[in-house]
This record gives sequence, structure tokens and C-alpha cells, in this order.
Amino acid sequence: MVVSLQETLEAGKEESALTLSDVLQDGFCMEDACERQDEARRLRRLIEGLPARERKLILLRYGLAGQPPLTQLETAQLLQISRSYVSRLETHALDQLRKGWLQESSVE
Repeated sequence: MVVSLQETLEAGKEESALTLSDVLQDGFCMEDACERQDEARRLRRLIEGLPARERKLILLRYGLAGQPPLTQLETAQLLQISRSYVSRLETHALDQLRKGWLQESSVE
């Protein structure tokens, strides 16, 4: 059986999955990699809990929807809102994500 170094170790989760190449790298720490994956899943879950407009804004601004991050101006043009409104929505969304993250952390 031939296995690619780029084959994911967690099938179906391409965006945050580890590859065999990752595991074989010098200095690779499986525990750290698993922790990063858990944090990425947790953040995705929190983002999914945002209102639709804020969720879309965060995905666009930080390049989390499979494209490069956009500036506030680019995001404003795409969403057909003002740049200042993008700034306010982004601040509110980040506050909500931070609160959710801290709340989940205190439960663990």
C-alpha cells in the first residue's frame, strides 16, 4: 500500500487535518498539534454561533472561507455596508468570540 505524505490523518477535515508530512517533521509535537486542532474546532464552533452577518464578516476579514483575508474596505464593498460599520461589527463579533472563548475555558 502506498501512502502519500500529504494524506490527512483525520479524513474529511481538510482545513485543519494533520498530514503524515506534519507528523514526520523534526520537532513535531503530537500533543501541540492536537491542541491546535482542538482550538481550531472550538473557534469554528464559536464563529458558527455568531449572527449571519457577523459570521460572514469574520470569515472574510480573516480569510477563513478559503480565500485571502480582506481589508475593511474590501469587506465593506462586498457586504454593501460602510467601512465604519464593518469596523463596529468586527469589534462586536470579536468581543463575542472572546467572551465565548473565555466562558468555555472556565468550564474546562
